[in-house]
Amino acid sequence: SEKRLTVPPRFQKELQVHLSRSSSIDSNDNLNTSTAETHTVASAPSVASGPSAANINEVQSRIIEILSKCSSGVWASKMPQIYREMYWEELSTAVLRQLENWPHVCTVEKVHRGDQMDGLLYPAKKMPPVAKSDTEQEKASQNVTSSKADPLLKPNVETTPASLSSDVKQKVVNILLKYSSGLWANALPKLYQDTYQVKFPEDILNNLELLSDVCIVDYVSEVPRKAILYAKPQRCADENLNVTEKVQKHDGVKAIAEQQHEESKDQYLENITVPPLIIPSEGSVSVMVLELKNTNEVLIRQVYYSSAQEQMEDDMKAYYSQNSTVSLAQSLSVGQLVAVHAEEDAWLRARIISLEDNKIKASNYFFGVCYVDHGFSEFVENNSVYKLQKQFHSLPFQAAKCKLAGLEAFCDDPVLVKTVELQTCSKIFAVEILEKSDIPLLVLYDTSGEDDININATCLKALYDKSLELHLQVNALYTNVRVTSVFSDGSLYCQVPSKGLSRLSEILQKLEDYFHYKQTSEFSVSLPFCGKICLFPSKGKWARVEIRLIHSRRALDVQFMDTGTAATVKISELREIPPQFLRDVVAVPPQAIKCCLADLPPNTGMWTPDAVLWLRDTVMNCPEFSMKVVKQDGSKGIAHVYLFAPENFPDMDHSVNQQIKNADLWKHQKDVFLSVTPSGTSSTKVTSDAVSALQLTSGRVEKSFSDSAREPSSAASTIDMPPPLPLSKTGELMDVYVSVACHPGHFIVQPWKELHNLEALMEEMILYYSRAEEKPVNVLKNKLYAAKIENQWYRVIIKGILRNGFLSVYELDYGKHEFVSIEKVQPLMDTFRKLPFQAITAQLAGVKSQQWSEEASIVFRNLVEKKPLVAQIQAVNESTNSWDRKIVTFLVDTSHPDTDIWIHDFVSQSLVEFSKDD
Repeated sequence: SEKRLTVPPRFQKELQVHLSRSSSIDSNDNLNTSTAETHTVASAPSVASGPSAANINEVQSRIIEILSKCSSGVWASKMPQIYREMYWEELSTAVLRQLENWPHVCTVEKVHRGDQMDGLLYPAKKMPPVAKSDTEQEKASQNVTSSKADPLLKPNVETTPASLSSDVKQKVVNILLKYSSGLWANALPKLYQDTYQVKFPEDILNNLELLSDVCIVDYVSEVPRKAILYAKPQRCADENLNVTEKVQKHDGVKAIAEQQHEESKDQYLENITVPPLIIPSEGSVSVMVLELKNTNEVLIRQVYYSSAQEQMEDDMKAYYSQNSTVSLAQSLSVGQLVAVHAEEDAWLRARIISLEDNKIKASNYFFGVCYVDHGFSEFVENNSVYKLQKQFHSLPFQAAKCKLAGLEAFCDDPVLVKTVELQTCSKIFAVEILEKSDIPLLVLYDTSGEDDININATCLKALYDKSLELHLQVNALYTNVRVTSVFSDGSLYCQVPSKGLSRLSEILQKLEDYFHYKQTSEFSVSLPFCGKICLFPSKGKWARVEIRLIHSRRALDVQFMDTGTAATVKISELREIPPQFLRDVVAVPPQAIKCCLADLPPNTGMWTPDAVLWLRDTVMNCPEFSMKVVKQDGSKGIAHVYLFAPENFPDMDHSVNQQIKNADLWKHQKDVFLSVTPSGTSSTKVTSDAVSALQLTSGRVEKSFSDSAREPSSAASTIDMPPPLPLSKTGELMDVYVSVACHPGHFIVQPWKELHNLEALMEEMILYYSRAEEKPVNVLKNKLYAAKIENQWYRVIIKGILRNGFLSVYELDYGKHEFVSIEKVQPLMDTFRKLPFQAITAQLAGVKSQQWSEEASIVFRNLVEKKPLVAQIQAVNESTNSWDRKIVTFLVDTSHPDTDIWIHDFVSQSLVEFSKDD
């Protein structure tokens, strides 16, 4: 039997959110189980077309029996599955159509579920609505009118809500409608603020009954905030009925359903509802992989609730051990939830998935169970299966299924499945969630080492055709070698003639012919993710690229799989690989082989700019070389080689390696190492040349990737400064976003209405500077440049030139001071000088200027940083340079529904409190 999987305690505090097992909010879903999970059950003859009268009578009696056990109603769409699980026979679709004509069997209420029509089935003659008083009808009518959503037919605690803005309620409803599987209450404030840019009324979380007329509140613990919220679905009703009639009918049905639910509490086959796990909108998610059938059915256990799960199982052990009156489960059927007394005296939640007779002991029989929190299945004796008590229903099931992105087309490939299993089972991974659905689409990352490893991309390599792989041999000679790219550390990528390269050319030609008769826009990439393999147009042909980094909705970094070159491209330029070519394209290993020149850097030191430029001009302008491999570094995946021009092969004294050694290309070594030089000016000049040379090595190659990469007409700037940012008049209100907050005497605001323009500018800068040929930069203080800081390009002004080759810069749109290497600075083109600089230096009005304590600064920062607020400008201190002007302004937090918070009042009160503490 399998052991219980547990998560080490050190992981239990790392993870902030839960992974989705998007189970239905329908109260009957716990009767469901997939066909794949039902073992050893043979299909019986279907009651399909033309059932006999005897069969009809039997079917009707069975439906009556099902509804008697589910007195609060069953969805018609669920009935075939419940029927199959209880009686091991199929229920004819013809029978479903006849249900409305069998009033003695059931009562049918038609209901809209999303875009589909469904029906609720009730026991016969228990449907009539209960008439309500005029006052009750009027109240209900008002509720529906304000909330625009009817309650769900499901027993839940609902009380009359206190007064709450109908606007707030409607916004909550709009959010919940996007989360059909429910939303944790404590996730609502963040979603609310992100969606509407106003703060959610926090006091609502302490009294969720305030929302009970517009959503269903499902409490999962004694803590008021620990609840799941569900949107109340719209009901289908006759258009001629007025709102009051709809409410009458619904409330009558609801009252009967709740009454029937109370009556059926003591029956074992009750409507057990276990809250679903909800995928968070942001934050770190980690999971343990338990097992997999294929890559579209990977069983995972999320780690966030590990301590809660262990506590629940300890509570189950204590409860079942001490309560001798707890009865064994009776009359069980497939799909029911139970408590199982497992090995090592453990008590676990499980679902019945099959039944087995014991041929040896007539008194005993076996159940096949799946442990819903651990993912594995086994057979247990009937004397180990107990009724699952209601207090153990509150924790969501911890085992769930997911799909691995990028592997869907090969999900059943035995080689791939085996590789994924070896790489993942019983290990913990970080997760990137691409799609939130019943079976979410994920990318797994192994973060246990120095570098994060994309598991999806790593496992995809198992599909490489081994016969097409090229393994370079030490001391072997290769001819007709093409150098495809050179990097600033002297490393380079080569293509060697091989069976794989020939096969790749054939496939790419077929793709070219295929796209010749197709609109390539049909294959636009709609869901980019790291590790995804796509096609990109390069020099008039299609090339294979792998996505490496996503900057924004428009721009991402890719690496060309067969040349080794890296580039930033627009997402709109990428194309999906057509399905019929997918396996062939993926099967060819990358044809770019990483090499370095033997007996030269990086092993012997850093390359100089002149050396890189010489190497690039030498090898990129020659169509082919000969190559001798002298060493293979398997740990780094790099080959140490000698390169020869065809006419010099195999004369070692005339190899490219020896030529670059003999050339006088290393005299600026100190400057490249950014050491101190006597003159700041000369140091700047030399290092500027270094920037040009180093970045030219890849710049010219990347420039030719796509016709869409266009440079501005002039490298020199004709527009010196953008226009100044217009400010509101003194006393007027202005929506702002606080990007930086040091203390009340110094913070940075950005105009809220211009943020989308700034985002667009940042994307254009990424796309331009990643492709454009770098220009020599003569760095001067107080001049404008573009600087690359953490994979983004910013508009900056140079504030200082340091002797170690670094610059002190000020981000003109975000108000932050940074240090950057001079190699990361480029001229700021005219096209990026049109938008006014967005950072506005500010000081808080209404408080006395002083030396701010660390405590006061922290309080202020927590109140305003990274938040949208309203500014009321009191004074503007103008300056010649727009980035030097400063405003004195009040700040107001308007996100609270009942009151506006003036930040200066809060800061003043805090100062009084701090002085008392002193």
